[in-house]
Amino acid sequence: MLYDLDLTIEEFLKAELPNLFGDSVSTTPIAITFVTPIESIVTPPALNLFLYDIRENQELRSGSWSVTRKNDGTATREPPLVRIDCSYLITCWTTDSKDFATEHRILGEVMQVLMSYPRLPSTVLRGRLAGSDLPLKTSVLGQAKLQNFGEFWQAMGGKPKATLNYTVTIPVTVGENVATVPLVRDKQIQLEPI
Repeated sequence: MLYDLDLTIEEFLKAELPNLFGDSVSTTPIAITFVTPIESIVTPPALNLFLYDIRENQELRSGSWSVTRKNDGTATREPPLVRIDCSYLITCWTTDSKDFATEHRILGEVMQVLMSYPRLPSTVLRGRLAGSDLPLKTSVLGQAKLQNFGEFWQAMGGKPKATLNYTVTIPVTVGENVATVPLVRDKQIQLEPI
């Protein structure tokens, strides 16, 4: 499911910013990577989306099962979906580590596109996400799940970089407990003398 989300975001960025990430770029296109944001690992030029936090969205939790009525007189019961917030730290890497102007320009274009879509379009959904009935809600520049960016970059062994925080909420099916049950179609009332 997480790999499907990576493919979805990559497809989305390529579709929305073909001048940066598409195959038709006259210069070297910028790669979209999902590796740990360490200078020795990221090969520039690249836009790196590091999945740093995965947690259940408690606000969207539902305890009720969904019931779907069928034409054959039965219904299916399915367990509630779990909603997961997947948070990415987005950084831009250029061949010249001191070229902040290019990094900021690219991050600005990416930020503008991400902010324009509060939900990922269904046309870019990949893998198991493509069959989802629920929209994949997004949040840009929201509260990062990291307590301290300075400590994060120190732990990564690098210098701080300009970053965007991007969170996508995906639905995850838990268990395969789909039950088919007959529907109640008739009522019978019996009256007894008192």
